[in-house]
Amino acid sequence: MRFVDEFRDALPVQRVAAAIRAATTRPWTLMEVCGGQTHAIVRFGIYQLLPSGLELLHGPGCPVCVTPVALIDRAIAIAAIEGVVLCSFGDMLRVPGSARDLLAAKAAGADVRVVYSPLDALRVAEREPEREVVFFAVGFETTAPATAMAVHEARRRGVRNFSLLVSHVLVPPALCAILDAPWHRVDGFLAAGHVCTVMGLDEYHPIAARYRVPIVVTGFEPLDLLEGIHRCVLQLESGRAEVENQYARSVHAAGNAAARAMLAEVFEVVPRDWRGIGPIPASGLRLRAPFAAHDAERRFAVGDVGGTEPAECLSGLVLQGRIKPPECPAFGTRCTPDTPLGATMVSSEGACAAYHRYRRSDPS
Repeated sequence: MRFVDEFRDALPVQRVAAAIRAATTRPWTLMEVCGGQTHAIVRFGIYQLLPSGLELLHGPGCPVCVTPVALIDRAIAIAAIEGVVLCSFGDMLRVPGSARDLLAAKAAGADVRVVYSPLDALRVAEREPEREVVFFAVGFETTAPATAMAVHEARRRGVRNFSLLVSHVLVPPALCAILDAPWHRVDGFLAAGHVCTVMGLDEYHPIAARYRVPIVVTGFEPLDLLEGIHRCVLQLESGRAEVENQYARSVHAAGNAAARAMLAEVFEVVPRDWRGIGPIPASGLRLRAPFAAHDAERRFAVGDVGGTEPAECLSGLVLQGRIKPPECPAFGTRCTPDTPLGATMVSSEGACAAYHRYRRSDPS
């Protein structure tokens, strides 16, 4: 399969892995900030190909996982209102709120529907004008343009029964939050290729320069990841801290101009709480004033709804790269995909889910 099989070919993979081992002369710690990359690293055993002193940490790269408990509780509260259809991506349905999840709300009678695009939710609103249709908008910069397009179209078409519960977050401020933390030990980052496909590279240059850390934009297949690691190691070994683009087949330096323009028109940047991490300045998106009529939190007055995560759940430490999933006492026992304490165990991009699915021991 073009653009898949050749990036899993054992020969070039082994060749790049050997180059990494030859280039590494001292311990380094790298962090990937993409749940898809985390799953590939664990699934394909990338860590087994690396020298012992080169450690990979898993950062807050799963947008489902960092969606605050309070917003999930608000989604459940909105779904319980008579006449409301709550539309969501499927991977949000089993993410626990403070007391239950959206799947339990659906089982209790709420009209919760899985959609593949926010535009699908807009079509539901057009087909069922007597219902209030709310789209639970979750994701990084990758999915935010489609959300922006949906609400832009709703306003243009005069669809008044369509609104958004917005939980879009931004990657660069999260990198800064990690690098500003007193406990951080990150020497370099593997940045998410799909985010940069939309946003380009401009936001990462100031971070690399300010914190003196290399940032390599990387794809999601084994060869992509190993090439990204190799570039990062070469920079560290030579004392450089630059932004490089390993994923050039998809990422252009300027990103997607049309998508960025749509984001700028519809959303403004605001502080945002990240589940298990806490507030990060300028790390979220909110609808601008012209689109405020489509803000579900305002429309349904649920801004005060929200609980807390179980104290036993250590997913926040996992998301910050402070521990690996098997270091959590509840991992694989009291916390499993069937009985999750936190989002990182049930999300398709969660680190705990990756470790549970592919192996239980610590692959560091």
